Amino acid sequence: MAPSRNLLYVALISLSTALLVDQYHRRRKTRLRLPPSPPSIPFFGSLFSVPPGPEYLSFKKLGEDLNSDIIYLPMFGRQFIILNSAEAVNELLEKRSAKYSDRSPAPMMSDPRLMGWSTNAGMIGYNDLWRHYRRLFNNWFNTRAVPQFHQTQESQARSLLRRLLGLSTEEHPFPQMRHEFFFTLASTMFQVGYGYQLKGLDDPFFENARQTIHNFTEAAMFTSKLKDNEDFFVNIFPMMIHIPDWFPGTGWKRTGHEWRRIKEKAMEEPFQWTKAQVAAGTAEHSIIGSLLQEHKLVSHLSEEERDHRLKELGLIMYSGGVDTTSNLLIGFVAAMVMNPEVQIKAQQEIDTVLGVAVLPTVQDVERLPYLMNLVKELKRWYPVVPTALPHTCYVDDNYRGYDIKKGSIMAITRDERHYKNPEVFNPDRFLDPNVPLAPVFGWGRRKCPGINLGDGSLSVAIASLVATYTFSKKRNPDGSEISPIIESDTNTTALELKPFEFHLEPRSEKHRQLILAGPE
Repeated sequence: MAPSRNLLYVALISLSTALLVDQYHRRRKTRLRLPPSPPSIPFFGSLFSVPPGPEYLSFKKLGEDLNSDIIYLPMFGRQFIILNSAEAVNELLEKRSAKYSDRSPAPMMSDPRLMGWSTNAGMIGYNDLWRHYRRLFNNWFNTRAVPQFHQTQESQARSLLRRLLGLSTEEHPFPQMRHEFFFTLASTMFQVGYGYQLKGLDDPFFENARQTIHNFTEAAMFTSKLKDNEDFFVNIFPMMIHIPDWFPGTGWKRTGHEWRRIKEKAMEEPFQWTKAQVAAGTAEHSIIGSLLQEHKLVSHLSEEERDHRLKELGLIMYSGGVDTTSNLLIGFVAAMVMNPEVQIKAQQEIDTVLGVAVLPTVQDVERLPYLMNLVKELKRWYPVVPTALPHTCYVDDNYRGYDIKKGSIMAITRDERHYKNPEVFNPDRFLDPNVPLAPVFGWGRRKCPGINLGDGSLSVAIASLVATYTFSKKRNPDGSEISPIIESDTNTTALELKPFEFHLEPRSEKHRQLILAGPE
C-alpha cells in the first residue's frame, strides 16, 4: 500500500476517533453534572478558551471569569479539572488522596516512543511499583535519616560562597549565578545519590543532568506550550504519535528521540560509575552504592530489575529537586534585591545569634526564626512549580455535587486569598500560626519524598548567603539605582525568572576572608 494512502488512513482514523470521543463526552455531559466550563467546540474542546500566557495565570483567569474555584476543561477528548483554591486542593488531593494519586503525564514526555519517562518513579501510576519507590525514598529521606547528609549540604553551600566571589566584579552576573546555583544543588545530589563529586560545570554527568531536567520541564506542559512550539501539540492530541516518522512536520518526534537519548545517558552513566566503584571496593557512602550491596529493600529483585529501579531512583533524585531548589535560590536573590530591609533584618539575626562572620550549619537554621520565616515566605512569593505535576483521578468521585470521572487530570494553581497583600515579600506574615504554608513540594501521597533533604539544602544555602553577602540594586555611573524587572521566563513546569540586574559583594573584608577560608 502506498505510503500516502497509509497516512491518509491514519489521518482519517485519528480525526474520526477524536470526533467520536468528543461526541461521546458531549452526550455524557448532559447526564453528568460537571464543574463550570468555558465555551468549547467540537474536536478542540475548550482549547481556544484558555487565555494566553503561563498556564497558572491562564487557569486563574478562567476561574475568575467563571466565578468558580473548580473548572471543567475538555480538550481533544481528555478531561481536565482545574483547582483554583486551597480548599478544593486540600479536600481532593489531601483528604481524598487515595482517589487522586494516579498520574497521566504528557505524552511527549511519557510515551516510550518519544522521551520515555513512563517508568520514572515520579511519573508511574498509583501502584505497587510506585509504593516500592516510595519505601526506598522514605528509608533515606525521613527526618531521622537526613542528618547524615548535613555535612555534604554545608560543604556545598560553602563552596558556592567561594565561587560567587568572582561575580562581584561581573557587569551581568545573573547567567553565571544561575549556573552556580544549579551546580551546587546538583553536586549535593550526585554526592548523596552516587557518591560522586562533580568536577566542574563541564562535567559530562552534570551537563547531561542539566539538559535532562530542562527537557523534562519543557515537555511536561499540556496546553499553552503548544501555542509557542508545535513540538508539544502531541500532548493534547496523543493520536499524533502514530504519524510516521518520515512524514513532513514530524520534527517533534526527532526532538523526543534526542531528548530520550540524553535522558538515558543521564540515567545510565553515573549508575555504572557507582556500580564499578562498589565492585572495586572504593565506593564512597551513597544511596545507590548502599542499595547495590545486598540491601534488604531490593534483595527480592533480580539483578536486572534491581539495576533498572536504581537507575530510575537516581534520575528522580536529582531531576526532582535540583531545578526546584536552584530556582528558589534565584528567587531569593530577587527578593533581597527588591527588599533590602528584609535582608538587613536577616543579617542582624545571624550576627546576634551566631556571631559576626560565622558560617551557619543546617542545625543552626532552627535557631534563626526570622530566617526560617524568610524561607517560608520565599516559597509563597515565588512558587517555582505553580501548577505542579498533574494528579489523575483513580476512581469516579463526586465533589460539591460535581461528577469527577476516573481518568480526569487534575491541574492545580496557586491560591493567594489566604495572604494579606500577597504581592509584598513579608516574612513576618508567618508569625501568625494560622497562615498556611505554600505547598511547594506537592500534595497528598504524591508529595515530594525528598522534602526534608530539599528544605535542608535550601535553608543552609540561604543562611550562608545572608551571613556573608549583600545583594543590592545595580547603580548607574551617576550613582542612581537601576530598578530590576522581575518577571517569569518561558512557560514550563518550573517557573523561571528572566535575567535581571543586581550587584553582590561580601558584607565586609572579614566576611571575604571567611569565604576564602572555605572549600573551593
